[in-house]
Amino acid sequence: MAMLSFERKYRIRGGTLIGGDLFDFWVGPFYVGFFGISTVFFSLVGTAMILWGAAIGPTWNPWQINIAPPDISNGLNMAPMMAGGLWQIITVCALGAFVSWMLREVEICRKLGMGLHVPVAFGFAIFAYFTLQVIRPVLMGSWGHAFPYGIYSHLDWVSNTGYQYLHFHYNPAHMIAVTLFFTTTLALSMHGALVLSATNPGKGQVVKTPEHEDTFFRDAIGYSVGTLGIHRLGLFLALAAVWFSALCIVISGPFWTRGWPEWWGWWLNMPIWGH
Repeated sequence: MAMLSFERKYRIRGGTLIGGDLFDFWVGPFYVGFFGISTVFFSLVGTAMILWGAAIGPTWNPWQINIAPPDISNGLNMAPMMAGGLWQIITVCALGAFVSWMLREVEICRKLGMGLHVPVAFGFAIFAYFTLQVIRPVLMGSWGHAFPYGIYSHLDWVSNTGYQYLHFHYNPAHMIAVTLFFTTTLALSMHGALVLSATNPGKGQVVKTPEHEDTFFRDAIGYSVGTLGIHRLGLFLALAAVWFSALCIVISGPFWTRGWPEWWGWWLNMPIWGH
């Protein structure tokens, strides 16, 4: 079915979560919807707050602009606008924009009659951000434990947080997350390379079928997960990587306050070592 013909088929009213027919229309190729409007609103307000914060700061250098969270002594209270309040408003706007975009994806999926895999996957990314900026600071009792908005300042926060626990790469959840990120890259790069090799055969040869692709992996590693299975595997690996990356930071501080190398004492003290 041609794309334009297909678009006429699914661009009909309905499938909205809220607002009914109020914003149930398209602007060119873009679906609007209630959550499209709320996404634009939160994005514009949040961007305006960032520009305001940059305007009152010492520099317009995009690398050095910094909008910091409230001081740790402020706890979980609302902060004065110029002492962390801007950060709080920007965080609310960011979450509003992210969640609105996800719900807009849900409405598009409902119109197309397809599964909700895309908004669910995006929800994991939102969860990672929410963990850093809300869950962990709340568990530690202060918004000051969240990361600032700025390029260098954010990188400094990452570095300082890592050194705060001596060697952050000794965090077991961090180890699992990094392994899953690399495994995602490995699985999907192998899949992409296989598809390209099958659909770009040598001169004079015909394009190969999924059966050829399955045969390659059965011969190479003894098993083929299949054309649908590789996409399910890629999604699982990617979401698991995000989940463990959120877990690794939320346990650092609220549940483990010492250096991560100390955590491995249980392994060194196991009786199998004979001491």
